[in-house]
Amino acid sequence: MARLGSAGIPRTDVEIRIFDPDDNELPHGQLGEIVTRSDLVMKGYWRNPEATAETLRNGWLHTGDIGYMDEKGYLFIMDRSKDLIISGGENIYPREIEEVIIQHPAVREVAVVGAPDPQWGEAIKAIVSTVPGETVTEEELIDFCKDHIASFKKPKSVDFVDELPKNNYGKILKRELRAEYWKGRERKVI
Repeated sequence: MARLGSAGIPRTDVEIRIFDPDDNELPHGQLGEIVTRSDLVMKGYWRNPEATAETLRNGWLHTGDIGYMDEKGYLFIMDRSKDLIISGGENIYPREIEEVIIQHPAVREVAVVGAPDPQWGEAIKAIVSTVPGETVTEEELIDFCKDHIASFKKPKSVDFVDELPKNNYGKILKRELRAEYWKGRERKVI
């Protein structure tokens, strides 16, 4: 039943692997960057050799997506690597936290981003819009997370908004949300 949430298995003549940050293949079940190679993969970016070199390394297309493969070869896409939060040396994927928070009956939509933290580098920040007529407090949502994920992954704080910013396709613009917390800083990590 869990495989219904997968992206499926690679098609014929398409290789998919999961790599760590040093481009080493990871074993089944471990999260890493999804890479692929086949005759179907792009040749490069139009007039952008730097982006091509970054994306096409050692014969593999680095997708920027984070996921894992199970023991039967099913691919599970979990997040975007650009959304990764590094807090106290731990890699934290926002989607895992978002999937917990969205289960709360008062939550309509949620986005999780990394906000500056002088001690941990980044702190987990949840931005939540509630269901009309429903209420929930910051403390209640953090406690809700404690019951469903590891303590180091729970949000340090929660901001409430009427509506999360979205593009024309309805995708939440995390870049805009993150920018608000990093405003006035030269670096986007501490």
